[in-house]
Amino acid sequence: MDNNLLPNCPITRRDIVAAEHIFGPEIGCLKGKTVKSTPIPVNMSLVDIPSTIMSHYREIILTGDIMFVNKVAFFVTISHNLKFGTTEMLPNQKSKTILGAIQQVKAIYSQRGFAISAILMDGQFDPLRADLADMQITLNTTSNSEHVPEVERHIRTIKERAHAIYNMLPFPQLPTHMIIELVHYCTFWLNSFPTTTGVSDTLSPRAIVTGRNLSYEAHCKLEFGTYVQTHEPLNNSMDTQTTGALALRPTGNEQGVTTSSV
Repeated sequence: MDNNLLPNCPITRRDIVAAEHIFGPEIGCLKGKTVKSTPIPVNMSLVDIPSTIMSHYREIILTGDIMFVNKVAFFVTISHNLKFGTTEMLPNQKSKTILGAIQQVKAIYSQRGFAISAILMDGQFDPLRADLADMQITLNTTSNSEHVPEVERHIRTIKERAHAIYNMLPFPQLPTHMIIELVHYCTFWLNSFPTTTGVSDTLSPRAIVTGRNLSYEAHCKLEFGTYVQTHEPLNNSMDTQTTGALALRPTGNEQGVTTSSV
């Protein structure tokens, strides 16, 4: 275009730059020319926990409850002081399934030296009392028709965020897998910045509990529901080198990998 090698063409350099900015790289080129890229070196540097936080808040008190989003059940927890929230999709509401979700939450806290001493939940979780006692966790349940306020507020916040994102997507409805990832996406970002009622003005709940900070380059490039081209195993055939997919959420690892739905 600059050298007028295609005479009388109405397209200018500015048109080409604008098209690439709006639509991104040409899909055919991505599918046909994509090559295997060199993996980014991983630098595992964990955030140190201030001694004041560990000395005062090592013993964790959790609040938990079951949340439903489009009839999908999630076990939701949030800790009293650290304000770190978790969501785990429940295939059913059996005691064994819920206990497994609590064990996963306990493992997340344990890897940084925190210990869950008590968990506050509704009376429906009373059958878990003996199993939780074996895990050195005290169960405190509310009376009939009462709820645990802290986790109820957290559930409302998650639903509000998910509802806001859902209504900005260009899809009339979402499959169950995308609903699950949307809830995890909201939980990820709620944990990623300090809260006004937390224990630190500079460290997010995620940084305290997992030891990992955010990076714009790694975690902020794609919004939920963005159309992307994912890499496929390369070969010498004429098969496509990429596949169209929807970006879902950051996995939270150092490489900034984002889960996707094809």
